[in-house]
Amino acid sequence: MSHMHLIFLCTICLLLSCQKEDKPLKQFNFIKYTVDGVQNSNAKGTSIQPEITISFSEIPDEKSLKENVKIFGNSQEIPVNITLTNNDSNIVIKPEIKLEYLTEYDLVVDQNLTSISGSRLSSRIEVSFSTQVEASDKFERIEDDDLLTLIQEKTFKYFWDFGHPVSGMARERNTSGDLVTTGGTGFGVMSVIVAVERGFITRQQGLERIEKIATFLHDKADRFHGVFPHWLNGNTGKTIPFSQKDDGGDLVETSFLIAGLLCASEYFNLSAPKEIDLRQTIKGIWESVEWNWHTKGTENVLYWHWSPKYQWEMNHQIRGWNEALITYILAASSPTYPINRAVYEKGWASNGSMKNGRVFYGTNLPLGPDYGGPLFFSHYSFLGIDPRKLKDQFADYNLQLLNHSFINYSYCVKNPGGYYGYSEQCWGLTASDTNHGYTAHSPTNDRGVISPTAAISSLPFTPEPSMRAIRYFYYVLGDKIFKEYGFTDAFNLHHIWFANSFLAIDQGPIIIMIENHRSGLIWNYTMKNDDIKRGLDILGFTY
Repeated sequence: MSHMHLIFLCTICLLLSCQKEDKPLKQFNFIKYTVDGVQNSNAKGTSIQPEITISFSEIPDEKSLKENVKIFGNSQEIPVNITLTNNDSNIVIKPEIKLEYLTEYDLVVDQNLTSISGSRLSSRIEVSFSTQVEASDKFERIEDDDLLTLIQEKTFKYFWDFGHPVSGMARERNTSGDLVTTGGTGFGVMSVIVAVERGFITRQQGLERIEKIATFLHDKADRFHGVFPHWLNGNTGKTIPFSQKDDGGDLVETSFLIAGLLCASEYFNLSAPKEIDLRQTIKGIWESVEWNWHTKGTENVLYWHWSPKYQWEMNHQIRGWNEALITYILAASSPTYPINRAVYEKGWASNGSMKNGRVFYGTNLPLGPDYGGPLFFSHYSFLGIDPRKLKDQFADYNLQLLNHSFINYSYCVKNPGGYYGYSEQCWGLTASDTNHGYTAHSPTNDRGVISPTAAISSLPFTPEPSMRAIRYFYYVLGDKIFKEYGFTDAFNLHHIWFANSFLAIDQGPIIIMIENHRSGLIWNYTMKNDDIKRGLDILGFTY
């Protein structure tokens, strides 16, 4: 063969090769996907033996299906049966084993899947589905009253067993080390009183713990014009900044702390020397708080923060409606540095502009933001202040708390966000940890996260819905969320997430509000305090 003929043949082969490569590969397409007959690209709450159907534009090749269709869960491949339905373009996938409850699985169809005509799948398919709640009881059924006692006792261990060994104060959360919280300690002090009454500890043990806390606060803890910081070092009493400029006094956290101490001063009312000493220590702490300093001297509003380094730079006015009504009540109650009624009316109530009056899910909301905000608005101030007969010119506070709680419940039952797990038994939006940090959950900031403290601490206001939630949290979800310190902070059934955390400000209201529902204990002792009664009178409350 001549040299010219060889070049010609090579050129022809090259052209034919290029034409073959340039020819587009025939493809077929994915059409739809269903789990248990429901078309959903991200199915939630499926059965543990689901039937998954996928429709294609062509009939897939059976051998290719076995190689290219997989289900994965818990980092393992799940064995499956795959069948073609009536020799058409639908396939049915069934796991060969029962799947785990409350677990996320991934279905993967690789792009190498071919059809019987030789076409290749146009694109890889990846879809997720998660299995349903396992509805059987995880713990033996007991009487509701016994269940409430069990929850209180278990939750109390957070404050008792996990209290800081030097200061006795409550750690902020179960990973906080030496960091203790002033507001959460106030809730812890009230919890100690409940524990004494319920027989979890003796009166002497309770007295010694609160005496340790009060002595540390009086003698060692940083104060700024008598006001405590948000966080302290439980060994040294030195401030741990909450944020860069929040390194001084926090008036709201201080009010939660003082409310607990004043309740303790009423409860430990015997003439025994140790009880007299405790009352005197608490009196010294209480009377040193310069509430009126936080008006910047002359303004008709209280400011949340003051720092010796940054002064008033945070500039956060305390205006209602939120968790801080107790701050204004105690500021008016102070025997040494009180505010007057104008600060309350013009500051907290903003001359009545904190009123709402609109209807949500058929329920009128007297005060606050639409839908009421997170439920801690109706908890923190009313751990000690009894709302049952509390009224002033702005609201009936019993009605406010009942209606706020019921709106939150109704929102979760309605579930406009479509989150898996919300129901008449599983509800409650408030500030807590989430699967993406920490936030104040509410109907206007709903992330699919339920916080047990929300529904449980609403027990005095929504007794039947709260009790349903308590039973569900304990019996149905208890293996996931009921641990060494009671219920963990939060969970998200939509994204199969359960917190490992416990927070003082969420654990405390559970114990206290269960007790207020059962006996009114903390309400009764707090409302005996003469200073608080005088403060309520000054602000125009009836109670």
